[in-house]
Parts: sequence; C-alpha cells; structure tokens
Amino acid sequence: MAFFSGRAETRLHADIVLSAALSANGPARSPVAASWWRSHVQYGLDPAGPARRQAERTTRTELRQRRQRADFLLHMAANRLDRLFRCVAQSGCGVFLSDQDGYVLDGRWRNGDASSFENWGLVPGCNWSEAAVGTNGIGTCLAEERSLIIHQDEHFLERNIAMSCMDAPIHGPDGQLMGALDVSSARSDQTAVANQMIAALVRQAARQIEADCFRHSHHGQRIILVGEAEDPGEPSDTAVTALVAVNEDDLVIGATRAARNILGLKTVGAFSPLPADDLISAKTQPGGFWSAERSTIVKALARQNGNISSAARELGIGRATLYRRMKRLGITANDEAPSLRS
Repeated sequence: MAFFSGRAETRLHADIVLSAALSANGPARSPVAASWWRSHVQYGLDPAGPARRQAERTTRTELRQRRQRADFLLHMAANRLDRLFRCVAQSGCGVFLSDQDGYVLDGRWRNGDASSFENWGLVPGCNWSEAAVGTNGIGTCLAEERSLIIHQDEHFLERNIAMSCMDAPIHGPDGQLMGALDVSSARSDQTAVANQMIAALVRQAARQIEADCFRHSHHGQRIILVGEAEDPGEPSDTAVTALVAVNEDDLVIGATRAARNILGLKTVGAFSPLPADDLISAKTQPGGFWSAERSTIVKALARQNGNISSAARELGIGRATLYRRMKRLGITANDEAPSLRS
C-alpha cells in the first residue's frame, strides 16, 4: 500500500483500515483513506465483515432492465471490451463494464478464471458501488469520477484484498457519467508495475469508448479535437476525447467532458450553441464582425490556393477591395499561404 507502511501480516486489515480512516489527517493525505472513511462512516460498512449489501447478482429482470437502459453504452463499448480483453486475458484478468450505479452489465474472462470472479461476485448483475462493498475499483472510480488503481489491501473489505482493480470512468456525449470500465486481476501475485501498464490500457479504452459514443451521437457534423486537457490529476491521454461537434453554421453544439473542461463549458448537459471561432480560437484579436470578416477572407484565400483574384471573385468584390481589407485585417501573404498568386 502506497500510503501506509504497516502490512496485514502484522496487523489485521480491519485495524489498518479503521485506524487510517478515522485518523485526524489520513483521509486528507490519501485518496484511499478518504474512500475508507466514506465506506465506514458514510455507508456504515465493516471492513472485517460482509458488505451490507453483498456483491450478489440482482434479479434477471432488473439486470435486463439495466442493460436496456444502458443499451447505447453496451453497443458502443462491445468491440473495445473485446480488444482490451485480448490484451489482458493471459495475465489472469477479466474486463468488466458497469453502469453509473456500479452494477456490472457485461464482462469478459477466461474459463479458468471464472471461479475466482464468481467467488468475488464480480459478474454481471452484481452491485459494486462504494455504498455496497466499500472501496473498490468500480465503486470508487464512479464516486470520484477519475481513473484509479485499487490494489489488493487498498480494498475496504478484507474478503476482497486478493484483488487488483484498474478502472476508468466513461462519460457520455453530454458529459454525464455513464459507467466505469474495469480490469480486475484474479491473481494474488499481481504486481504494482503490472497494474500501471494495465491501467494505461484501461484509460485508453475508456477514452475510445467516449469518443465512439460522441462521434455516433453527432454523426454528420464536423468533429474537432480542441487540444490537450490541463488537469494535473488526470492522465494526458484524456486529450484524445477533447472533441467538439460543429454544425453547418459553424456553431459548436456538443462537447465531450474533456473538451468542456478545456473550454470552460458547463460540465454536463446541453448548452447554447456557440460560434466555433469564438470558442476555439485564441482570444488575441477583437471578436464580432472583425473576426467573422477575417475568417471569411482567410477561408476564401485557402480555397483558391492563395490566388487573390480568384478569392476576390468568390467573395464578390474587386481585387483592390480585397487587398485593402486584407491590409486592414492584418492578413498577409506569409500568414495565409506559402505563396499568394495574383
């Protein structure tokens, strides 16, 4: 365990958990201890005992209903789950997809590892929220909405300390939390180094699922990658999902969670359409008609490969007028094309 030096060999797991969770500064210094505090104080769970609501399968009817509600996510994630499983199967890992409430909806595992996951209750229909089983990969990932690793005795419940879980949240096209992608190891000798490598694959797969969902939801619209996230608490590979959807009027009408964070948009839900140039471009020049006119001229020049006479005809103005406007707007030949032919 990264934060605490004591090990379960010398102290009971429950003693370590409760000591850290209830200490004056433990939860402030360690995200794991903060989760332990929630598990014990907020949810009333006992690390030495069974979960208040054990990770048991829900009814077939409820599982079917949950899968129906998450049909879009399940459909978009299926191929990514298959690919991820091919990468980790030989290391004794299973791949699992949960909904936003922590219920496992789908999974992949080898036949030889089935009994381990069955014994843990890590199968479709089981509730792995923090409120149900305390600190664990799926539940804590959903509670904190961030990628994480819960390695062995970082789990709250003693009965889960043989597990290693690598998780990443999945946000929908509207920025809303949809579920969690989990890879859990059925091997008690899983190392922290192996966890880090697998965690990178999990983050990448989760971000690809988000991008697939967003592109599908905005089919037919222009999709733009707006840049890299600057959140130090989240790995830089989230930048692959910093996407916005732009309609035929050059208005941004949709944005992924990563793009919303970069552009300062509301985190979830719909927002009023915004001009793409105003939202995405650096605010180094005046906006309004100045920006619109400059953009129109630059695009015309680009379409005509820098030919000023052709660009002027496209814009319906004279060549001399275009020169004057280019000068007023600060457009130069070197800025807009390798060569501007007249």
